[in-house]
Amino acid sequence: MEECKVHKVERDGFRFHFIPTDKFKTITLVLKGNAPLTRETVTKRALLALLLKQGTKRYPSEKTLREKLDELYGATLHTTTAKKGSRSIFHLQLEFANETYIPGEDGLTEEVLQLFHELLYEPNIEGEAFPNSVVEREKKRLENTIQAVYDNKIAYANQRLFDEMYKGEPFSLHKDGYVEDLASLVGENMYLYYKQMIQEDEFDLYVLGDFKVDDFEQKITQLFKRETDFKQTTTEEKVIIQKVENPKEIIETDSINQAKLHIGYRTNVLYSDEDYPALQVFNGLFGAFPNSKLFINVRERNSLAYYVVSNIESHAGLILVASGIEARDYEKASSIIQTELDKIRKGDFSEDELENVKTLIINSVKETLDSPSGTVELLYQQVIGKKERLPEEFFKEIEQVTKEEVIAVSNKVNLDTIYLLRSEVGDEDGTNSL
Repeated sequence: MEECKVHKVERDGFRFHFIPTDKFKTITLVLKGNAPLTRETVTKRALLALLLKQGTKRYPSEKTLREKLDELYGATLHTTTAKKGSRSIFHLQLEFANETYIPGEDGLTEEVLQLFHELLYEPNIEGEAFPNSVVEREKKRLENTIQAVYDNKIAYANQRLFDEMYKGEPFSLHKDGYVEDLASLVGENMYLYYKQMIQEDEFDLYVLGDFKVDDFEQKITQLFKRETDFKQTTTEEKVIIQKVENPKEIIETDSINQAKLHIGYRTNVLYSDEDYPALQVFNGLFGAFPNSKLFINVRERNSLAYYVVSNIESHAGLILVASGIEARDYEKASSIIQTELDKIRKGDFSEDELENVKTLIINSVKETLDSPSGTVELLYQQVIGKKERLPEEFFKEIEQVTKEEVIAVSNKVNLDTIYLLRSEVGDEDGTNSL
């Protein structure tokens, strides 16, 4: 596998990350802005991600901007927001054809870089406000996105689990914000928040593709600047080891046929911790793969789940088990899930299982590195986690994880919240009679 080389420069209020590779015929620009995750700003940030792709000063509408992207050999624009631990992440991405592979083309890169700069610094505004007609249209779009979570019962169960498990903590906040907070947002206060974000967010700009680093460094750093006294100070996440004495049990009803059983565990381990690789191996054994213990014992042997999987949220200290079950099997499925965790704690797994999971983890990461966006996301983990861990280093850490380390980290994992979403009306067998 090609080594992932990153050239980093910190200058004028930006952290620049240049990743030269000949794996792709495109060049990808990604701006990541992170700020504290708060109820006061989360809806504004989600709306702002929509507003910034509705036009720039030179291309003052969604239509004219789209036409310009088409002229740039079909360049693709993507904006979104996410949450990682206690941080809200703003994401602006522009992917375009590498002019090296286009005969006779020698000005494309400069045009795209200028447009990327405009998208961030010269949005379409009227005076000191975003056009209210655009704001109202995008508010409606965001409202639809927020409400659509309810129709996706897996996403809804996740959201309700986080609401209860992280009550009073930033991670409980919904990444797309709240419908009730949209009413107060207008062109003027959205422009004020835009200026605040530009001033206060911690910005990381990634450039990935086949290019000469020195050339791109000069072009990018001349365009993207903030106050020279601005200092990047991403808050280092800390985790307090918690022994949950009384796990929460939340049972809610809805008009669904398949119950959703989602379970949240506090891992008491974050990305920056030394035993993070061991946690990844534990999760691989537990439920991350089709040959993991949850899949084999909950779904295959006992036929208690339509699907079952476990995932790590590296910056929130969370392992989430998500499963689709018959409501009548709730207690049995919950019990077996906990039993499989207890087995790992006791070392009930073989060296062959351990080595197989390590291979699956490494191959999974390699697959992620096969896309520009996946590569950037993996590298950005280091920024939020305050820990430099390049893919090649991570592979070595995974390979060196021992059985004893997996057992030790599994004993840090504590059950916090069980959430069940089941049918509104059912008989004693748990079948939906609606």
